[in-house]
Amino acid sequence: MTVAEICRKHGICDQTYYRWKAKYGGLEVSEARRLRRPFLSDRYIFVTVKVLKPRRHLSEGDFKRLASAMSRRRPKHRFLLTAWVFLPDHGHAIIDPPYPLTISRAMKAVKVSSMISLHQGRREAGEFWQGRLFDRALRTVKEYLETVEYIPMNPVRRGLVSSPGDWPWSSWRFYFLREVSILGMDRLG
Repeated sequence: MTVAEICRKHGICDQTYYRWKAKYGGLEVSEARRLRRPFLSDRYIFVTVKVLKPRRHLSEGDFKRLASAMSRRRPKHRFLLTAWVFLPDHGHAIIDPPYPLTISRAMKAVKVSSMISLHQGRREAGEFWQGRLFDRALRTVKEYLETVEYIPMNPVRRGLVSSPGDWPWSSWRFYFLREVSILGMDRLG
């Protein structure tokens, strides 16, 4: 397979290919397995974070603290946020971390900041979020648009509301009513 074919298959430019090859090209398979999300930057990534099982579910006040924590981290780390939803036991977002920031570093910053804020509001201590996050790179426009539509439907699927517009803790109003989002949003196009 040629470099051009590899780049086309993975949706990267040849400069990125050669940069990654220089950085990671000598790794053995066993070493590469220890790398966590080494390439996930400069692309839209669908992420899911979950509250640890023994923790109480998030409340309205917790959602406000979570939104504030995310808003504080965004200017420092300069990642784009194009869709989101907060639910009682987890959250979803589409984030685009600019190189060299990885999705792991961006989400660690948000999780640590939100954990501190949530602990202060709840008067609790200890881990709050599951250690790992679930992520998926969105590779096509179709996949991106399907995910933007999927995210705000979560409260409806969970039986929390009958319509996505009834749940204030998502990007639905931003996209479908053109309202200002509780979280600053980045509009594409």
